[in-house]
Amino acid sequence: MKIDAHQHFWQLSRGDYEWLTPDLAPLYRDFMPADLAPFLKEAGIDGTILVQAAPTQAETKFMLRIAQDNDFILGVVGWVDFNAANAPDLIADLAKNPKLVGLRPMIQDISDDAWVLSPNIKPAFEAMIAHDLTFDALTLPRHLPNLQKLLARHPELKVVIDHCSKPAIRDNLIDDWAKHMATLARDTSAFCKLSGLVTEARADWSVTDLQPYVDHLLDCFGPFRLIWGSDWPVCTLASDYSRWHDASYTLLQSCTATEIGLIFGGTAQHVYPAISGAAG
Repeated sequence: MKIDAHQHFWQLSRGDYEWLTPDLAPLYRDFMPADLAPFLKEAGIDGTILVQAAPTQAETKFMLRIAQDNDFILGVVGWVDFNAANAPDLIADLAKNPKLVGLRPMIQDISDDAWVLSPNIKPAFEAMIAHDLTFDALTLPRHLPNLQKLLARHPELKVVIDHCSKPAIRDNLIDDWAKHMATLARDTSAFCKLSGLVTEARADWSVTDLQPYVDHLLDCFGPFRLIWGSDWPVCTLASDYSRWHDASYTLLQSCTATEIGLIFGGTAQHVYPAISGAAG
């Protein structure tokens, strides 16, 4: 299977997308399955992982309803209030839906860089492990040392770093990011999504701008721990779907066909095991 492991849908009238304002004009409208379907067909994508875009359980239930009605959505990465006293119960309830494959707190928007290490959210991580859910880590480079500490505390937790932790490509900054990613790849079992890079680059980005970052990820994580995603429709701020899809193949030209197959689907099926059943 060829899988897009990171895409979003939203409906503005729902009213819980606080980050989504008219200033982001290209994104400030509804994006639903019919909008994405032509791009999936053109790229030969068999299925997707739908990822949360609002920090509410209402949005998670909204996404699960969409997934129920659209077979190409193989799994949903939702949201739960990890700080809630009843977070384990909330997670257990959502996990009853077979299309829920993971959870994603919006770490990049949390003021406390050490939030993932807070004692009061430990039960939420334990519940995720118990229900075989994957933790999508929406981090910036400064969060990586604490993410590594989290994995040392919970080595059984499956973690995927979203958007390569958003390196500062437009500023040509790579050293600190590269060091932290290498250490995390070496010392933990974390996976990494090859997604979101174009929106971290300059508006006139080229494959050459992205190549050093992708090469480093290949060196550190290897194809067995990299997962391709479009980040559609957010990617449209910097690229259309087809351009990022095609650029990804160019960026991965050093890989074998088998390795590309892993990045474009095989590894996602390993990290989000529930989607294998959905795909069947």
